[in-house]
Amino acid sequence: MEERRIGPPACIRQVDEVTWELPTSYKEGMRVPGRIIATKELLQAMDTGVFDQTANVASLPGIVNYSFCMPDGHWGYGFPIGGVAAFDKKEGIISPGGVGFDINCGMRSIMTPLTYDEIKGKMKELINTLFQLVPAGVGRKGFVDVGRDGMHEIMVQGAKKVIDDGFGRKEDLKRIEAHGCIPWADPDAVSTKAIARGINQIGTLGSGNHYLEIQVAKKENIHDQKIAKAFGFTKDNQVEVMVHCGSRGFGHQIASDYLKVFETAMKKYDLSVPDPELSCAPFESEEGQQYFKAMACAANMAFANRQVITHRIREAFEKVFGQTEGIDLLYDVSHNIAKLEKFKVDGKIQELVVHRKGATRAYPPNHPELDPLFKKTGQPVILGGSMETGSYLLVGTEEAMQHSFGSTAHGAGRTMSRAQAKREVRGDELQKNMEKKGILVKAVSMSGLAEEAGCAYKNIDLVVDALARSGISQPVVKLLPVGNIKG
Repeated sequence: MEERRIGPPACIRQVDEVTWELPTSYKEGMRVPGRIIATKELLQAMDTGVFDQTANVASLPGIVNYSFCMPDGHWGYGFPIGGVAAFDKKEGIISPGGVGFDINCGMRSIMTPLTYDEIKGKMKELINTLFQLVPAGVGRKGFVDVGRDGMHEIMVQGAKKVIDDGFGRKEDLKRIEAHGCIPWADPDAVSTKAIARGINQIGTLGSGNHYLEIQVAKKENIHDQKIAKAFGFTKDNQVEVMVHCGSRGFGHQIASDYLKVFETAMKKYDLSVPDPELSCAPFESEEGQQYFKAMACAANMAFANRQVITHRIREAFEKVFGQTEGIDLLYDVSHNIAKLEKFKVDGKIQELVVHRKGATRAYPPNHPELDPLFKKTGQPVILGGSMETGSYLLVGTEEAMQHSFGSTAHGAGRTMSRAQAKREVRGDELQKNMEKKGILVKAVSMSGLAEEAGCAYKNIDLVVDALARSGISQPVVKLLPVGNIKG
Protein backbone atom coordinates (compact mmCIF):
# COMPACT_ATOMS: atom_id res chain seq x y z
CA MET A 1 0.00 0.00 0.00
CA GLU A 2 1.43 3.39 -0.98
CA GLU A 3 1.64 6.04 1.70
CA ARG A 4 -0.02 8.83 -0.28
CA ARG A 5 -3.72 9.58 0.03
CA ILE A 6 -4.99 12.25 -2.29
CA GLY A 7 -8.75 11.88 -1.97
CA PRO A 8 -11.40 11.19 -4.61
CA PRO A 9 -11.22 12.08 -8.31
CA ALA A 10 -13.03 15.18 -9.52
CA CYS A 11 -15.60 13.14 -11.44
CA ILE A 12 -17.02 11.41 -8.36
CA ARG A 13 -20.74 12.13 -7.84
CA GLN A 14 -22.57 12.28 -4.51
CA VAL A 15 -25.64 10.03 -4.66
CA ASP A 16 -26.83 10.58 -1.09
CA GLU A 17 -25.42 11.58 2.29
CA VAL A 18 -22.87 8.74 2.40
CA THR A 19 -22.89 7.19 -1.09
CA TRP A 20 -20.51 8.32 -3.83
CA GLU A 21 -20.44 7.13 -7.42
CA LEU A 22 -17.56 6.70 -9.85
CA PRO A 23 -19.03 6.98 -13.37
CA THR A 24 -18.07 4.50 -16.06
CA SER A 25 -16.18 7.34 -17.74
CA TYR A 26 -13.68 7.36 -14.85
CA LYS A 27 -11.69 4.51 -16.34
CA GLU A 28 -11.76 2.82 -19.72
CA GLY A 29 -13.40 -0.58 -19.64
CA MET A 30 -15.76 -0.03 -16.70
CA ARG A 31 -18.96 -2.01 -17.30
CA VAL A 32 -20.83 -0.56 -14.31
CA PRO A 33 -20.30 2.42 -12.00
CA GLY A 34 -18.38 2.10 -8.75
CA ARG A 35 -20.01 3.03 -5.47
CA ILE A 36 -18.19 4.01 -2.29
CA ILE A 37 -20.00 4.24 1.03
CA ALA A 38 -18.31 6.84 3.22
CA THR A 39 -18.77 10.14 4.97
CA LYS A 40 -17.10 13.07 3.24
CA GLU A 41 -14.34 12.97 5.86
CA LEU A 42 -13.59 9.28 5.23
CA LEU A 43 -13.80 9.74 1.46
CA GLN A 44 -11.28 12.58 1.45
CA ALA A 45 -8.79 10.41 3.37
CA MET A 46 -8.97 7.41 1.00
CA ASP A 47 -5.90 6.69 -1.09
CA THR A 48 -5.99 6.69 -4.87
CA GLY A 49 -5.78 2.91 -4.95
CA VAL A 50 -9.28 2.61 -3.53
CA PHE A 51 -10.84 4.45 -6.46
CA ASP A 52 -8.69 2.77 -9.10
CA GLN A 53 -9.29 -0.71 -7.71
CA THR A 54 -13.03 -0.11 -7.35
CA ALA A 55 -13.05 0.92 -11.02
CA ASN A 56 -10.93 -2.08 -12.04
CA VAL A 57 -13.40 -4.45 -10.40
CA ALA A 58 -16.21 -2.67 -12.27
CA SER A 59 -14.57 -3.80 -15.51
CA LEU A 60 -14.80 -7.53 -14.81
CA PRO A 61 -17.11 -9.66 -17.01
CA GLY A 62 -20.61 -10.30 -15.74
CA ILE A 63 -20.56 -7.76 -12.90
CA VAL A 64 -24.03 -6.70 -11.78
CA ASN A 65 -25.22 -3.21 -10.76
CA TYR A 66 -22.11 -1.71 -9.10
CA SER A 67 -18.65 -2.37 -7.78
CA PHE A 68 -18.77 -1.42 -4.10
CA CYS A 69 -16.25 -0.25 -1.53
CA MET A 70 -17.15 0.06 2.15
CA PRO A 71 -16.15 2.96 4.45
CA ASP A 72 -13.22 0.96 5.88
CA GLY A 73 -11.89 0.58 2.34
CA HIS A 74 -8.19 0.73 1.52
CA TRP A 75 -5.86 -0.58 -1.15
CA GLY A 76 -5.67 -4.37 -1.36
CA TYR A 77 -4.65 -7.15 -3.74
CA GLY A 78 -6.75 -6.73 -6.90
CA PHE A 79 -9.94 -5.76 -5.12
CA PRO A 80 -9.84 -2.99 -2.55
CA ILE A 81 -10.10 -4.27 1.00
CA GLY A 82 -13.70 -3.41 1.75
CA GLY A 83 -14.68 -4.46 -1.77
CA VAL A 84 -17.99 -6.12 -2.71
CA ALA A 85 -18.99 -7.27 -6.19
CA ALA A 86 -21.66 -9.63 -7.49
CA PHE A 87 -21.40 -11.46 -10.80
CA ASP A 88 -23.96 -13.17 -12.98
CA LYS A 89 -23.66 -16.92 -12.45
CA LYS A 90 -23.59 -17.74 -16.17
CA GLU A 91 -21.82 -14.73 -17.67
CA GLY A 92 -19.61 -13.75 -14.77
CA ILE A 93 -16.28 -14.73 -13.25
CA ILE A 94 -14.73 -15.77 -9.97
CA SER A 95 -11.49 -14.17 -8.83
CA PRO A 96 -9.12 -15.10 -5.96
CA GLY A 97 -8.31 -11.38 -5.72
CA GLY A 98 -11.95 -10.81 -4.76
CA VAL A 99 -11.67 -13.27 -1.88
CA GLY A 100 -8.17 -12.65 -0.59
CA PHE A 101 -5.25 -14.88 0.32
CA ASP A 102 -6.58 -15.52 3.83
CA ILE A 103 -9.75 -17.30 2.71
CA ASN A 104 -12.55 -16.99 5.28
CA CYS A 105 -10.60 -14.63 7.43
CA GLY A 106 -13.38 -13.67 9.80
CA MET A 107 -14.55 -12.63 13.22
CA ARG A 108 -15.90 -14.57 16.18
CA SER A 109 -17.61 -13.05 19.22
CA ILE A 110 -17.82 -15.03 22.47
CA MET A 111 -19.99 -13.89 25.37
CA THR A 112 -19.16 -14.30 29.05
CA PRO A 113 -21.40 -13.77 32.10
CA LEU A 114 -18.58 -11.92 33.88
CA THR A 115 -18.10 -8.20 34.42
CA TYR A 116 -14.82 -6.34 34.25
CA ASP A 117 -14.82 -5.91 38.03
CA GLU A 118 -14.93 -9.70 38.34
CA ILE A 119 -11.94 -10.31 36.06
CA LYS A 120 -9.67 -7.28 36.41
CA GLY A 121 -7.77 -8.71 39.38
CA LYS A 122 -6.81 -11.72 37.27
CA MET A 123 -6.39 -10.03 33.89
CA LYS A 124 -2.66 -10.68 33.70
CA GLU A 125 -3.18 -14.34 34.54
CA LEU A 126 -5.96 -14.60 31.96
CA ILE A 127 -3.88 -13.00 29.19
CA ASN A 128 -0.86 -15.18 30.00
CA THR A 129 -3.04 -18.31 30.03
CA LEU A 130 -4.63 -17.44 26.68
CA PHE A 131 -1.19 -16.70 25.22
CA GLN A 132 -0.07 -20.20 26.27
CA LEU A 133 -3.20 -21.97 25.04
CA VAL A 134 -3.68 -20.23 21.68
CA PRO A 135 -0.53 -20.33 19.51
CA ALA A 136 0.13 -17.03 17.73
CA GLY A 137 2.72 -15.82 15.23
CA VAL A 138 4.10 -16.70 11.81
CA GLY A 139 4.25 -20.45 11.15
CA ARG A 140 3.10 -21.44 14.64
CA LYS A 141 1.64 -24.93 14.88
CA GLY A 142 -1.50 -25.88 16.76
CA PHE A 143 -1.91 -28.56 19.41
CA VAL A 144 -4.54 -30.50 17.41
CA ASP A 145 -3.00 -33.42 15.53
CA VAL A 146 -5.61 -34.01 12.83
CA GLY A 147 -3.57 -36.12 10.39
CA ARG A 148 -4.39 -36.29 6.68
CA ASP A 149 -7.70 -38.12 7.18
CA GLY A 150 -8.77 -35.60 9.81
CA MET A 151 -7.75 -32.69 7.57
CA HIS A 152 -9.83 -34.21 4.77
CA GLU A 153 -12.86 -34.31 7.11
CA ILE A 154 -12.26 -30.74 8.25
CA MET A 155 -12.17 -29.57 4.62
CA VAL A 156 -15.58 -31.19 4.07
CA GLN A 157 -17.31 -30.74 7.44
CA GLY A 158 -15.79 -27.55 8.84
CA ALA A 159 -16.55 -26.73 12.47
CA LYS A 160 -18.71 -29.83 12.93
CA LYS A 161 -15.70 -32.12 12.64
CA VAL A 162 -13.76 -30.50 15.48
CA ILE A 163 -16.89 -30.21 17.64
CA ASP A 164 -17.48 -33.94 17.13
CA ASP A 165 -13.88 -34.43 18.28
CA GLY A 166 -14.63 -32.62 21.53
CA PHE A 167 -13.61 -29.02 20.71
CA GLY A 168 -16.88 -27.28 21.36
CA ARG A 169 -20.61 -27.67 21.81
CA LYS A 170 -23.14 -28.76 19.18
CA GLU A 171 -25.16 -25.61 19.83
CA ASP A 172 -22.16 -23.56 18.65
CA LEU A 173 -23.00 -24.56 15.06
CA LYS A 174 -26.25 -22.57 15.17
CA ARG A 175 -24.20 -19.44 15.75
CA ILE A 176 -21.78 -19.74 12.83
CA GLU A 177 -22.37 -18.43 9.32
CA ALA A 178 -23.61 -21.32 7.16
CA HIS A 179 -23.58 -23.39 10.39
CA GLY A 180 -19.83 -23.68 10.06
CA CYS A 181 -19.73 -25.60 6.78
CA ILE A 182 -19.64 -24.55 3.13
CA PRO A 183 -21.25 -27.60 1.46
CA TRP A 184 -19.63 -27.53 -1.99
CA ALA A 185 -16.10 -28.18 -0.71
CA ASP A 186 -14.06 -30.82 -2.55
CA PRO A 187 -10.63 -31.85 -1.20
CA ASP A 188 -9.67 -33.18 -4.65
CA ALA A 189 -9.43 -29.52 -5.75
CA VAL A 190 -6.74 -28.81 -3.11
CA SER A 191 -3.01 -29.34 -3.67
CA THR A 192 -0.88 -31.54 -1.42
CA LYS A 193 1.28 -28.48 -0.77
CA ALA A 194 -1.71 -26.59 0.62
CA ILE A 195 -2.66 -29.52 2.84
CA ALA A 196 0.91 -29.76 4.13
CA ARG A 197 0.84 -26.06 5.06
CA GLY A 198 -2.50 -26.26 6.86
CA ILE A 199 -2.46 -29.63 8.58
CA ASN A 200 -0.73 -28.37 11.74
CA GLN A 201 -2.39 -24.94 11.96
CA ILE A 202 -5.81 -25.78 13.41
CA GLY A 203 -6.37 -23.69 16.53
CA THR A 204 -3.81 -20.95 15.77
CA LEU A 205 -4.13 -17.18 15.43
CA GLY A 206 -1.37 -16.45 12.95
CA SER A 207 0.18 -13.01 12.58
CA GLY A 208 -0.50 -9.61 11.00
CA ASN A 209 -3.74 -8.04 12.15
CA HIS A 210 -5.05 -11.25 13.70
CA TYR A 211 -5.80 -11.12 17.38
CA LEU A 212 -7.66 -12.41 20.40
CA GLU A 213 -9.10 -9.59 22.48
CA ILE A 214 -10.87 -9.27 25.83
CA GLN A 215 -13.46 -6.51 25.55
CA VAL A 216 -15.96 -4.74 27.77
CA ALA A 217 -19.45 -3.45 26.97
CA LYS A 218 -20.22 -0.35 29.02
CA LYS A 219 -23.87 0.53 29.52
CA GLU A 220 -23.42 3.91 27.84
CA ASN A 221 -22.02 2.23 24.72
CA ILE A 222 -25.13 0.17 24.00
CA HIS A 223 -26.94 1.58 20.95
CA ASP A 224 -29.87 -0.87 20.82
CA GLN A 225 -30.93 -2.17 24.24
CA LYS A 226 -33.41 -4.75 22.93
CA ILE A 227 -31.01 -6.43 20.50
CA ALA A 228 -28.09 -6.18 22.92
CA LYS A 229 -30.16 -8.05 25.51
CA ALA A 230 -31.10 -10.68 22.91
CA PHE A 231 -27.39 -11.14 22.19
CA GLY A 232 -26.68 -11.66 25.90
CA PHE A 233 -25.57 -8.23 27.11
CA THR A 234 -27.43 -7.92 30.40
CA LYS A 235 -24.85 -6.33 32.73
CA ASP A 236 -22.88 -3.10 32.80
CA ASN A 237 -19.18 -3.62 31.96
CA GLN A 238 -19.91 -7.16 30.72
CA VAL A 239 -16.92 -9.02 29.28
CA GLU A 240 -16.88 -10.36 25.72
CA VAL A 241 -14.07 -11.99 23.71
CA MET A 242 -13.37 -11.29 20.04
CA VAL A 243 -11.25 -13.45 17.73
CA HIS A 244 -9.95 -12.43 14.31
CA CYS A 245 -8.21 -15.04 12.13
CA GLY A 246 -8.70 -17.25 9.09
CA SER A 247 -7.35 -20.23 7.15
CA ARG A 248 -3.69 -19.41 7.70
CA GLY A 249 -1.13 -20.86 5.24
CA PHE A 250 -3.71 -23.32 3.93
CA GLY A 251 -5.89 -20.63 2.37
CA HIS A 252 -2.85 -18.66 1.23
CA GLN A 253 -1.52 -21.65 -0.69
CA ILE A 254 -4.89 -22.35 -2.32
CA ALA A 255 -5.09 -18.73 -3.48
CA SER A 256 -1.51 -18.87 -4.81
CA ASP A 257 -2.17 -22.17 -6.61
CA TYR A 258 -5.25 -20.91 -8.41
CA LEU A 259 -3.79 -17.55 -9.37
CA LYS A 260 -1.34 -19.57 -11.46
CA VAL A 261 -4.13 -21.75 -12.85
CA PHE A 262 -6.13 -18.67 -13.79
CA GLU A 263 -3.22 -17.12 -15.68
CA THR A 264 -3.58 -19.94 -18.20
CA ALA A 265 -7.39 -19.96 -17.97
CA MET A 266 -7.58 -16.29 -18.93
CA LYS A 267 -5.77 -17.02 -22.19
CA LYS A 268 -7.96 -20.07 -22.77
CA TYR A 269 -11.20 -18.06 -22.34
CA ASP A 270 -9.84 -14.86 -23.94
CA LEU A 271 -10.27 -12.78 -20.80
CA SER A 272 -8.44 -9.53 -20.16
CA VAL A 273 -8.30 -7.51 -16.95
CA PRO A 274 -6.85 -4.07 -16.15
CA ASP A 275 -4.71 -5.48 -13.32
CA PRO A 276 -3.01 -8.91 -13.26
CA GLU A 277 -4.00 -9.19 -9.59
CA LEU A 278 -7.60 -9.57 -10.85
CA SER A 279 -6.75 -12.90 -12.50
CA CYS A 280 -10.04 -14.76 -12.93
CA ALA A 281 -11.94 -17.50 -14.75
CA PRO A 282 -15.56 -17.87 -15.85
CA PHE A 283 -17.48 -19.04 -12.80
CA GLU A 284 -19.00 -22.02 -14.58
CA SER A 285 -15.73 -23.08 -16.23
CA GLU A 286 -13.86 -26.14 -14.98
CA GLU A 287 -11.12 -23.91 -13.52
CA GLY A 288 -13.63 -21.57 -11.87
CA GLN A 289 -15.50 -24.45 -10.27
CA GLN A 290 -12.30 -26.08 -9.04
CA TYR A 291 -11.26 -22.87 -7.30
CA PHE A 292 -14.76 -22.46 -5.85
CA LYS A 293 -14.54 -25.95 -4.33
CA ALA A 294 -11.00 -25.44 -3.04
CA MET A 295 -11.96 -22.07 -1.58
CA ALA A 296 -14.78 -23.79 0.31
CA CYS A 297 -12.26 -26.26 1.78
CA ALA A 298 -10.22 -23.33 3.11
CA ALA A 299 -13.37 -21.66 4.44
CA ASN A 300 -14.27 -24.83 6.34
CA MET A 301 -10.75 -25.05 7.75
CA ALA A 302 -11.09 -21.46 9.00
CA PHE A 303 -14.41 -22.23 10.71
CA ALA A 304 -12.74 -25.22 12.39
CA ASN A 305 -9.73 -23.09 13.33
CA ARG A 306 -11.83 -20.47 15.12
CA GLN A 307 -13.85 -23.24 16.76
CA VAL A 308 -10.76 -24.83 18.33
CA ILE A 309 -9.61 -21.39 19.50
CA THR A 310 -13.02 -20.97 21.16
CA HIS A 311 -12.49 -24.28 22.96
CA ARG A 312 -9.13 -23.02 24.22
CA ILE A 313 -10.70 -19.76 25.38
CA ARG A 314 -13.22 -21.76 27.41
CA GLU A 315 -10.34 -23.75 28.88
CA ALA A 316 -8.59 -20.53 29.87
CA PHE A 317 -11.67 -19.19 31.65
CA GLU A 318 -12.03 -22.51 33.43
CA LYS A 319 -8.39 -22.42 34.57
CA VAL A 320 -8.48 -18.82 35.74
CA PHE A 321 -12.07 -18.40 36.96
CA GLY A 322 -13.22 -22.00 37.45
CA GLN A 323 -16.10 -21.84 34.97
CA THR A 324 -17.11 -22.41 31.38
CA GLU A 325 -20.84 -21.97 31.94
CA GLY A 326 -22.00 -18.88 30.10
CA ILE A 327 -18.89 -18.73 27.89
CA ASP A 328 -21.14 -18.90 24.85
CA LEU A 329 -20.53 -18.25 21.19
CA LEU A 330 -22.51 -15.25 19.97
CA TYR A 331 -21.62 -15.43 16.27
CA ASP A 332 -18.93 -16.23 13.72
CA VAL A 333 -18.88 -14.52 10.33
CA SER A 334 -16.53 -14.47 7.36
CA HIS A 335 -15.25 -11.34 5.63
CA ASN A 336 -13.12 -12.96 2.86
CA ILE A 337 -15.23 -15.24 0.69
CA ALA A 338 -17.24 -15.75 -2.52
CA LYS A 339 -20.67 -17.37 -2.31
CA LEU A 340 -23.71 -18.05 -4.45
CA GLU A 341 -26.54 -15.91 -3.08
CA LYS A 342 -29.93 -14.76 -4.34
CA PHE A 343 -30.80 -11.10 -4.84
CA LYS A 344 -33.40 -9.13 -6.75
CA VAL A 345 -31.92 -7.52 -9.87
CA ASP A 346 -34.13 -5.53 -12.25
CA GLY A 347 -37.20 -6.92 -10.52
CA LYS A 348 -36.16 -10.58 -10.80
CA ILE A 349 -34.50 -12.91 -8.28
CA GLN A 350 -31.08 -13.97 -9.57
CA GLU A 351 -28.41 -16.27 -8.19
CA LEU A 352 -25.19 -14.27 -8.09
CA VAL A 353 -21.55 -14.99 -7.25
CA VAL A 354 -21.01 -12.46 -4.45
CA HIS A 355 -17.38 -11.63 -3.64
CA ARG A 356 -16.70 -10.05 -0.25
CA LYS A 357 -13.09 -9.02 0.31
CA GLY A 358 -12.72 -7.37 3.71
CA ALA A 359 -16.51 -7.05 3.83
CA THR A 360 -19.13 -8.78 5.98
CA ARG A 361 -22.43 -10.40 5.15
CA ALA A 362 -25.27 -8.39 6.74
CA TYR A 363 -28.54 -10.32 6.40
CA PRO A 364 -31.75 -8.75 7.80
CA PRO A 365 -34.34 -10.19 10.21
CA ASN A 366 -36.27 -13.17 8.83
CA HIS A 367 -33.75 -13.97 6.12
CA PRO A 368 -34.20 -17.67 5.22
CA GLU A 369 -30.51 -18.50 5.69
CA LEU A 370 -30.38 -17.27 9.27
CA ASP A 371 -30.78 -19.67 12.16
CA PRO A 372 -34.04 -19.14 14.12
CA LEU A 373 -31.89 -17.64 16.91
CA PHE A 374 -31.43 -14.53 14.74
CA LYS A 375 -34.74 -14.32 12.87
CA LYS A 376 -35.95 -11.43 15.03
CA THR A 377 -32.71 -9.51 15.44
CA GLY A 378 -31.08 -9.93 12.05
CA GLN A 379 -27.60 -11.34 11.55
CA PRO A 380 -24.91 -10.18 13.96
CA VAL A 381 -22.16 -8.23 12.22
CA ILE A 382 -18.76 -8.14 13.92
CA LEU A 383 -16.54 -5.15 13.17
CA GLY A 384 -13.04 -5.31 14.57
CA GLY A 385 -11.41 -1.98 15.27
CA SER A 386 -7.88 -1.25 16.40
CA MET A 387 -6.51 -2.80 19.59
CA GLU A 388 -6.40 0.66 21.20
CA THR A 389 -9.81 2.07 20.35
CA GLY A 390 -12.52 -0.58 20.30
CA SER A 391 -14.80 -2.69 18.11
CA TYR A 392 -18.51 -2.98 17.35
CA LEU A 393 -21.34 -5.44 17.07
CA LEU A 394 -23.99 -4.45 14.53
CA VAL A 395 -26.91 -6.16 12.81
CA GLY A 396 -27.81 -6.63 9.18
CA THR A 397 -30.70 -4.80 7.54
CA GLU A 398 -33.11 -5.00 4.64
CA GLU A 399 -31.37 -1.91 3.20
CA ALA A 400 -28.23 -4.00 2.78
CA MET A 401 -30.20 -6.52 0.73
CA GLN A 402 -31.55 -3.73 -1.47
CA HIS A 403 -28.40 -1.65 -1.89
CA SER A 404 -25.16 -3.58 -1.21
CA PHE A 405 -25.84 -7.27 -1.90
CA GLY A 406 -26.41 -7.95 1.79
CA SER A 407 -22.98 -6.60 2.71
CA THR A 408 -21.35 -4.14 5.08
CA ALA A 409 -17.87 -3.24 6.37
CA HIS A 410 -15.53 -5.57 8.27
CA GLY A 411 -13.53 -3.27 10.55
CA ALA A 412 -11.81 0.07 10.89
CA GLY A 413 -9.56 -0.19 7.82
CA ARG A 414 -5.93 0.85 7.63
CA THR A 415 -4.75 4.42 7.09
CA MET A 416 -1.05 3.58 6.83
CA SER A 417 0.99 0.63 5.62
CA ARG A 418 2.63 -1.80 8.00
CA ALA A 419 6.04 -0.50 6.97
CA GLN A 420 5.04 3.08 7.77
CA ALA A 421 3.56 2.04 11.12
CA LYS A 422 6.82 0.31 12.06
CA ARG A 423 8.76 3.44 11.11
CA GLU A 424 6.55 5.71 13.20
CA VAL A 425 5.77 3.52 16.23
CA ARG A 426 7.95 1.58 18.66
CA GLY A 427 6.26 -1.60 19.83
CA ASP A 428 7.67 -1.51 23.36
CA GLU A 429 6.53 2.09 23.87
CA LEU A 430 3.11 1.26 22.43
CA GLN A 431 2.79 -1.64 24.87
CA LYS A 432 3.60 0.63 27.82
CA ASN A 433 1.16 3.30 26.66
CA MET A 434 -1.61 0.74 26.22
CA GLU A 435 -1.03 -0.61 29.72
CA LYS A 436 -1.30 2.94 31.07
CA LYS A 437 -4.74 3.07 29.42
CA GLY A 438 -5.71 -0.18 31.12
CA ILE A 439 -5.17 -2.46 28.09
CA LEU A 440 -2.89 -5.42 28.76
CA VAL A 441 -1.21 -6.68 25.60
CA LYS A 442 0.89 -9.77 24.90
CA ALA A 443 2.57 -9.94 21.51
CA VAL A 444 4.86 -12.38 19.73
CA SER A 445 7.04 -9.50 18.53
CA MET A 446 7.31 -5.77 19.18
CA SER A 447 7.59 -5.00 15.46
CA GLY A 448 4.36 -6.90 14.84
CA LEU A 449 2.73 -4.94 17.63
CA ALA A 450 3.87 -1.63 16.12
CA GLU A 451 2.20 -2.54 12.82
CA GLU A 452 -1.17 -2.67 14.57
CA ALA A 453 -1.01 0.62 16.48
CA GLY A 454 -4.29 2.49 16.71
CA CYS A 455 -2.90 5.38 14.64
CA ALA A 456 -2.53 2.99 11.68
CA TYR A 457 -6.32 2.60 11.47
CA LYS A 458 -9.34 4.75 10.72
CA ASN A 459 -11.63 5.97 13.46
CA ILE A 460 -14.08 3.08 13.81
CA ASP A 461 -16.77 5.40 15.18
CA LEU A 462 -16.73 7.27 11.86
CA VAL A 463 -16.91 3.99 9.91
CA VAL A 464 -19.90 2.82 11.94
CA ASP A 465 -21.56 6.23 11.57
CA ALA A 466 -21.28 5.92 7.78
CA LEU A 467 -22.79 2.42 7.87
CA ALA A 468 -25.66 3.55 10.09
CA ARG A 469 -26.40 6.56 7.91
CA SER A 470 -26.36 4.37 4.80
CA GLY A 471 -28.74 1.94 6.50
CA ILE A 472 -26.80 -1.20 5.48
CA SER A 473 -26.19 -2.17 9.12
CA GLN A 474 -27.08 -0.72 12.50
CA PRO A 475 -24.90 -0.55 15.64
CA VAL A 476 -25.86 -2.59 18.69
CA VAL A 477 -22.92 -2.11 21.06
CA LYS A 478 -19.41 -0.69 21.09
CA LEU A 479 -16.80 -2.88 22.81
CA LEU A 480 -13.71 -1.46 24.49
CA PRO A 481 -10.45 -3.43 24.73
CA VAL A 482 -8.94 -4.40 28.10
CA GLY A 483 -6.62 -7.21 26.99
CA ASN A 484 -5.11 -8.24 23.67
CA ILE A 485 -3.03 -11.09 22.23
CA LYS A 486 -1.26 -10.36 18.93
CA GLY A 487 0.50 -12.70 16.57
